[in-house]
Amino acid sequence: MPNSLLRFACIASAICAGPALAQSGGDPEAQNAIVVTAQRSGAPMWTIDTPTGTIILVGEIRAIPKTTPWEPARLEEATAQADRVILGARPKVSPGDVLRLIFSGGKFTKLPDKTVASDYLAPDQWARLEALAAAHEEDYARQSFLLTAFEMLRKQLRFNRDTTDEPSDVVRKAADKAKVPTTRAATLRGEDIIDNLADAPPAAHIPCLNAAMDAVEAGPDIVEQRAADWRRYDIPGVMANPLESALGQCWPWADDTLGSELRTIWVGNIAEAAAAKGTTLAVVPLRVLAESGGVLDQLDARGFDIAGPAWK
Repeated sequence: MPNSLLRFACIASAICAGPALAQSGGDPEAQNAIVVTAQRSGAPMWTIDTPTGTIILVGEIRAIPKTTPWEPARLEEATAQADRVILGARPKVSPGDVLRLIFSGGKFTKLPDKTVASDYLAPDQWARLEALAAAHEEDYARQSFLLTAFEMLRKQLRFNRDTTDEPSDVVRKAADKAKVPTTRAATLRGEDIIDNLADAPPAAHIPCLNAAMDAVEAGPDIVEQRAADWRRYDIPGVMANPLESALGQCWPWADDTLGSELRTIWVGNIAEAAAAKGTTLAVVPLRVLAESGGVLDQLDARGFDIAGPAWK
């Protein structure tokens, strides 16, 4: 598989036993102890008390630098004592999906036909892209805007290098070890994901490209700043960070169909968990929780009593 296609496959898929400890059941003291333990991890989180239990929403950012002082072990302890865990959507990719991606790879990694970037971009956008390409000795003229954006973030900001454990991985492993029941917010068919991306015209990815250029021009310090704000519970600071903004404006999150689905599934899952007994621990992308009109705003509008850091 060509390197560019392999990189694209990684982007698409990323959207990638010991005895159980005593769980909380309906014991308010046990539920509170789990909350306190989870909070000691340092990850920002929100709690919702329901008539029958407690919901813990852990706000996740991906690619946390190793220099970020958070304590995954505390989140492991809390997970092992929870009654259930909810993790993010998982793509279900079949061998046929992989073959389809291989044989039509150019459709996803290159601009269509013989068009070039300047055919779609305004003169000032094209000038910015040319300048960045020259500065970093890259050729972006024929490459798809989505792949260009992710390559800029990966190569120039190196945001996904030297990273530490992420909340979803910590919780998944701890839940497996403690045999805590785990569900996924949704399972997305690989065929649907590929079709969604294939149907998007190049112009749909221009906002993603612009945001990626903003992030690269802001410089590599924004990577550490984003993680530091996350650890300080400065949620508006994280959301305003050029790197987080770029990730949020790129596929799949910016897609009207797939992005909307990835958001609405969480409200339904959390509302369902509100009727369950005991403690539910859910790891949710921070941008989905804290964006304007996001999950926290929607839960607040439904009358849920949410405790945690200010998100707006």
